[in-house]
Amino acid sequence: MECWMLSSQRYRVLSLSLFTLLSCLCFSGLARQMTLLIAFCDYLGNCIKDVISAPRPSCPPVRRITATKDEEDNAMEYGLPSSHTLNTVCLSGYLLHYVSSSVGYENVSIQYYGFALACLLVALIAFGRIYLGMHSVVDIVGGLAIGVLILGLWLTINEQMDDFITSKQNVSSFWTALSFLLLFAYPTPEHPTPSYEYHTAFNGVTLGIVTGVQQTYSQFHHEAVPQVFSPELPLAAYIGRVMVGIPTILLVKFCSKSLAKWILPTVSSALGIPIRSSTYIPKLKLDNVHANGKKTDESKYSVGYLQRLCEFLCQDSFDIDTGIRFFQYAGLAWSVVDLVPSIFSYINL
Repeated sequence: MECWMLSSQRYRVLSLSLFTLLSCLCFSGLARQMTLLIAFCDYLGNCIKDVISAPRPSCPPVRRITATKDEEDNAMEYGLPSSHTLNTVCLSGYLLHYVSSSVGYENVSIQYYGFALACLLVALIAFGRIYLGMHSVVDIVGGLAIGVLILGLWLTINEQMDDFITSKQNVSSFWTALSFLLLFAYPTPEHPTPSYEYHTAFNGVTLGIVTGVQQTYSQFHHEAVPQVFSPELPLAAYIGRVMVGIPTILLVKFCSKSLAKWILPTVSSALGIPIRSSTYIPKLKLDNVHANGKKTDESKYSVGYLQRLCEFLCQDSFDIDTGIRFFQYAGLAWSVVDLVPSIFSYINL
């Protein structure tokens, strides 16, 4: 049952782990597409959730099972559509498409058994979400329908998107602008939910992956890179990559978070942008609590256009945790596709 309790946060960790594993196995194209796909599913699914704001099944009479703090946070999200069902449909469907196209569509048996396995996985996930009291049948059907639509769209555009990321000009600039646009365009739900936090992390991941791949595609991510168990990449070399790569990625994640916690508040203070923090910087949380309802002349910044922009966006302050979370996961993803392969190349792994 624990496998059915994957919250959105665990899906985020799972996707990153999947990309890391597949990158180490030298299936970079598959890993890149699946990570971008789950980021797209996460954004669109959570946007629909927060726009519709349909609550989860009432508890009681439904008994909701939450064994960890992570699952309790996940239960704060709205219910329609089921993100787990949506994500499972898209990921299993894309993986089936990838395998079928690799071995040839004329191999009917692989398609048949692959489709049956994908349907079984979706059914187990859907049943698990209903059993845990997280979703109703309507939520599951909604997630299934939206997942099929997203999968169909992705299978139509994935080759063009991958070609754009790997070979076109100004990709990093475009994706950076798109990432910030998506952060500001996210809808405001009726009541606060953790959905925006999950989207922010995935948004950072996609920016890190796209930026890193675009810069190093011809070196580390092209189709002719050595495959695991081949003479160019024996098992010993692969184990060495795992032993070096995983600690490096975790170190970069820690350093990215620490740098963001230091740089972003400093820059915001210099520009006169009012900020708050609910998690990462306790001092800002305490300062905001103390200053709540006590607006003085000293708290009214006189920074011209930046302050007027803040007022235009109808916010008294900006949550610095969003920026910290974004840069933390962008740094992590960049290290997977750029820094770690560069280290492998330097030490001949």
